[in-house]
Amino acid sequence: MLESNKESLKLEAMKRIVGLIAKGKNASELFPAVVKNVASKNIELKKLVYVYLVRYAEEQQDLALLSISTFQRALKDPNQLIRASALRVLSSIRVPIIVPIMMLAIKEAATDLSPYVRKTSAHAIQKLYSLDPDQKEHLIEVIEKLLKDKSTLVAGSVVMAFEEVCPDRIDLIHKNYRKLCNLLVDVEEWGQVVIISMLTRYARTQFTSPWKEGGVFDENNEKAFYDSDEEKRDQAEPKLYVMDPDHRLLLRNTKPLLQSRNTAVVMSVAQLYWHLAPKHEVSLVTKSLVRLLRSHREVQYIVLQNIATMSIQRKGMFEPYMKSFYVRSTDATHIKTLKLEILTNLANEANISIVLREFQTYVKSQDKAFAAATIQAIGRCATNISEVTDTCLSGLVLLLSNRDETVVAESVVVIKKLLQTQPTQHSEIIKHMAKLFDNITVPMARASILWLIGEYCERVPKIAPDVLRKMAKSFTAEEDIVKLQIVNLAAKLYLTNSKQTKLLTQYILNLGKYDQNYDIRDRTRFIRQLIVPNEKSGALSKYARRILLAPKPAPVLESAFKDRDRFQLGTLSHSLNIKASGYLELSDWPSVAPDQSVRNVEVIEPVKEWAPSVGKSKPKAKSDDKFYSDSGEDDHEEEEEEEASGSSSSEDSSSDGVLLSIYDREYLTLLLIRLNISVDLFAYTESGSEGESDEKSSDDSEKSSSESEKSSGESEPKKKKKTKKAQQQKKKAKPTAIDSDSDENGNGPIAEASSSSAESSSESETESEDDSESESESERKKSSGKSKPKVEVKSKQEVSLLDLDDFSPAPLKAPTSSVLSPSLLSDLEGLSLSNISSTMQVSIPTFGPVKSHELLHHMTGKGLSAQYHFPRQPCLYQPSMVTVQVTLTNSSDHSLEEIHIGDRSPASLNIHCFNTIDRLEPEASVTVSMGIDFSDSTQAANFQLCTKEDQFSVSIQPAVGELLMPITMTDQDFSKEQGKLQGMNETSATIAMATENTTSQALSNQVLSMANVGVVSSGQNNIHRFAGRTVSSGAPVLVSVELKDSSAALLTINTEKSVMASMLLRDLKQALALA
Repeated sequence: MLESNKESLKLEAMKRIVGLIAKGKNASELFPAVVKNVASKNIELKKLVYVYLVRYAEEQQDLALLSISTFQRALKDPNQLIRASALRVLSSIRVPIIVPIMMLAIKEAATDLSPYVRKTSAHAIQKLYSLDPDQKEHLIEVIEKLLKDKSTLVAGSVVMAFEEVCPDRIDLIHKNYRKLCNLLVDVEEWGQVVIISMLTRYARTQFTSPWKEGGVFDENNEKAFYDSDEEKRDQAEPKLYVMDPDHRLLLRNTKPLLQSRNTAVVMSVAQLYWHLAPKHEVSLVTKSLVRLLRSHREVQYIVLQNIATMSIQRKGMFEPYMKSFYVRSTDATHIKTLKLEILTNLANEANISIVLREFQTYVKSQDKAFAAATIQAIGRCATNISEVTDTCLSGLVLLLSNRDETVVAESVVVIKKLLQTQPTQHSEIIKHMAKLFDNITVPMARASILWLIGEYCERVPKIAPDVLRKMAKSFTAEEDIVKLQIVNLAAKLYLTNSKQTKLLTQYILNLGKYDQNYDIRDRTRFIRQLIVPNEKSGALSKYARRILLAPKPAPVLESAFKDRDRFQLGTLSHSLNIKASGYLELSDWPSVAPDQSVRNVEVIEPVKEWAPSVGKSKPKAKSDDKFYSDSGEDDHEEEEEEEASGSSSSEDSSSDGVLLSIYDREYLTLLLIRLNISVDLFAYTESGSEGESDEKSSDDSEKSSSESEKSSGESEPKKKKKTKKAQQQKKKAKPTAIDSDSDENGNGPIAEASSSSAESSSESETESEDDSESESESERKKSSGKSKPKVEVKSKQEVSLLDLDDFSPAPLKAPTSSVLSPSLLSDLEGLSLSNISSTMQVSIPTFGPVKSHELLHHMTGKGLSAQYHFPRQPCLYQPSMVTVQVTLTNSSDHSLEEIHIGDRSPASLNIHCFNTIDRLEPEASVTVSMGIDFSDSTQAANFQLCTKEDQFSVSIQPAVGELLMPITMTDQDFSKEQGKLQGMNETSATIAMATENTTSQALSNQVLSMANVGVVSSGQNNIHRFAGRTVSSGAPVLVSVELKDSSAALLTINTEKSVMASMLLRDLKQALALA
C-alpha cells in the first residue's frame, strides 16, 4: 500500500502503521518505505510520516540522514504543524555531525510567527543539549529570547529548557518574573508545574524570609513600601518586615491554581506556599490537599507523604480535617500506614481520646502489618502526651492476651520502651509479662521481655532466676537475638543474686562459648572476663556492675518523617528520603534582600495587577469604605464635629443603658432562633400605623441618642438637620450595604439588624414628622428612667419584640459591654415554647467572676493597656466560641488609631475579632467583645493587638473551667448520664477540704468560682452535684462532691475529655482546700 500511486491507500497504510506503534508493536522494518513518503504533498499523510519518523529516527539514523534535506525544506513549509514536525524529527536524529544544522533550525524556529513552532524549538533545545553540552552558551541565547515570549503556549516549555540547560542562571528570570507570574494561570497544566517549581527556587534567592517575628503580612500594610524617607526617619522604631510586592504577586497568582483538576499542579502550589508563604497563610492549601485524598491510591500515597511531613511542624493545619485521615477498610496497607502516621502527629491533649478510640479499632484489623504499626502509634502517643501514658500502658497490657502473635510481640516491644520512662511504678506489668513468656514465640518479643527482666531484676527478685532456669534449658534452640539477651540476663543476675544463679550463669556461658554464631561466642568471652574475676581480667571486673547495670536513657519514639523536611516537598527525593540525581536544593533565605529594581521592565502591565491591593491602605479608600458601610453611617458627621464635642468616636453602645446596640439585637435574634421561637424583630400590629411609628421611633431614637452623646452642646435645630441628613445617607448607601457588611478585619457581618431596620422603615414620612419624633424621643430619654422589658407573645407560639428600645441591660460588676444582662437572658430563656428535652439544657450562669487578667501592660503597649475577663455568656458569633471581654485603655498623651486584631497563632485558631476602633482618645477606655474557639483545650490563644503604628504580641490563657457552659438536669438524668461515662471517662480523688467549705452554700460558691457549671439539685445532703458541657464540642462534664467526714470528700468528674477532667480536678482540689 505504501508503494501505491494512490494517496488514499498510502494514508490508510500510515494510519495502520501508527496504530501498530500505539499498541506497542515494532514497525521499524517499514522505515525505508515510510521515508520515501516524506516529500508527499498530502498534508495528512505528511503528518503521519513525521509521527513515525520521530519514533524511529534515533534507531535508523543512517536512513533518516538520507532525508535530511527534505526536513530542512519542510522547516519553510507554510503549515505550522509541518514545520514543527520537521524540527521534532530533526532533533530526534542523535548524530553529532548534524549538530550545526540542528542549531540553525532551532534559532530559526525560535523566531517563528507560530507559538506552536516556538514551543517545539524549546523542546528541541533540551535534546540538542543532551547530545552536545558544548552548545550551552548558544542555547542560553535562544532560551533568553524565548523567555521574553508572551505566549502561554511557549512559557512552560522554555522554562523546562531553562531548568535542564542552565538552572543557575537566575539573572535570565529577573526581567521575566512578573510576566511569568501573570501568565501562570493560563499556561497548560504541566507547564504550570515546571514554572511553579522554578519560581519557588527563584523566590528563595531574591526575597527575605516571611517567617520573621513582627512581620507585616497584610497587603494593606504594603503602604510602608511607598512611604517617603522623611516619614521613615521620624519613626524611631525597629524596622519591621514588609513583604516584597513581587513576593506577594507570586503568592496571589498561584492561589487560584489550588482549584486545578490536575493533582500535580495542586501539589506544586502547596509546596510553594509551604516554602515561601508566611506561616499564617500556609493553611490555605490544607483544604485542597485533603481534596486530593479522594483520588487514586498512587496520588493518595504522594499527598499523604507530604501531609505527614507538614503535620510534624504545623499540627494546626490539619486538625480540623482529622476525619479525612481515618482509615478505611478498602485502603491499601501503605495508605493505612501513612494515615496512621498523620493521626499520630495530630494527636494532642484535646483530641487524644478520639484518636485512641480509632486506634482501638485498628488493632483488631486483619492486616497484621497495620495492626503492628497501630501499636507503635499508641506507644508514640503515650510518650508525647503524658496525661494518657498510664491509659495506653493499661491498654497494651490487655493486648498481651491477644491470640495474634504479631500483636502480642509488638505490644511487648512498645511496653518495654514505655516502661523505661517510669519503671518504678510498673513492676506488676513486668511480672505479668514474665508469666506470658512461655506462650510468646516471636524472637523480638522474647528478647524484649528478657531485657526488661534483666534490667529491673532487683524489682522482681523471685521471678528473674526462674526465668533464667527455663532459658538455660532451651538456650540451644533459641534465635540469636534471644541468646544474646539470655547471656545478658545471666550476667546481671550473677552480679545481683550470685547465690542462686552462679551455677546457671556458668552453664549458660559454657553453652555460648561453643555456639555457631561468632557474635554470641565473642559476647560470652567478654561477659566471662567482665563478671568473673581472675588474674587476667585486671581492673575491668571492678566496674562490671557500673557497666552492665548503668541506668539507660529512655528511647525516643519519633516519626519516620521527622527528617524529610530537608528535601523540597513534592519531589522524588522527598518521597524516597534520599537525594535523587538532578535534585536542586532550595537555598536559604538571604539575610538582606537583593536589589528588586532588576525586575523592573518598561512594560508596566504586571504593576497594574497588584496596584489596586496597595490602594486599599490609602486613607482616602478607607474613609470611602467607612462612608458606605452600615456601621459607620454617622461617622462622617462625627469627624466634622470631633474637635467641638471632644467625645470619642470609638464608643459603639449607648452609655446610659436605655437603648440596645446592634450587637444586642443580633444576639437577641440568634438566641430566640436557638430556642426554636419564630422571631419578628419589627412586627406590625393590627393597626399598621402603630407598628410603623414604633419602628420609626426606634430607629430615630437610636440615632438621636448616639448624637446627643457626641454633641451635647449643640442646639436642637442642628440635631434635627443631622438626623435628616443621616437618613438621606442611609437611603443612598442602601445599594452598597451588601458589599460593605464586613469590617476591615474581615470579621463578617457587623450591622445586619441595623441595615434591616433601615430598609424596613417607611420612606414616605415627611421631614416634620422626623423632627417631631426625634424631639419627643430625646425628651422622653431625658425625663424617663430605665424602663421595663416589654415582650408580646403571639397565640401561635410566636414572639414579636415590638419595641426593642424598652429593654435595658442591668448593671454588672464586670466592665460594661454590649452583651445582654443575665436577668434579660433568663427572661428570654423562659420564652421557650419548643419541646426541647429537659435532660441537658443550657442554663444561665449563677456565678459571674469579675476577676480580670492583664492582656497588655501600658509600658509594653506604648500607652495602650488591655485587660480581659470571661463574662460566662453564650457567644453570639458562634456557639463553639467562648466570649471574652477586653477593656482597652489609652494611658498615653496622644490618640491611638486603628486598634484591631492582627496575626494569630496557631494559624488554625478561630477568633471572631472585634471591629476596628478608629480612634481612642487619651485617658479614654472602651470595652469590646471577642469570640475565641479554644477547641476544648487550655492552650493559649496568641494573637497580635495592633494600632496604626505598632503591633504587640498578646496571649489569652483560659482556665479549664471557663471552657464550659452550665446545663440544667434532674437528679435522675444526672445519674443516668454518669452511668454512661464510667471507666476511662471517670476521674476521681479523695481531697482534704477546708472547714469553711463544708457548708452547701460555700462549697457551691467555690466550685462555681472555678468552673462555669450548673447546680443539680440532690436529694442527699452530703452529695453535691454540678453539670456542664464543653463549649466547643458539647461533651457533658459531670462533677459530684461527696462529703465523707468533716474534712474529707470524694471528688468525681465524669467526661470523655480525660485531659480536661484531670486539670479540672486539680483546680477544684485547690479551691476546696483553701479557706
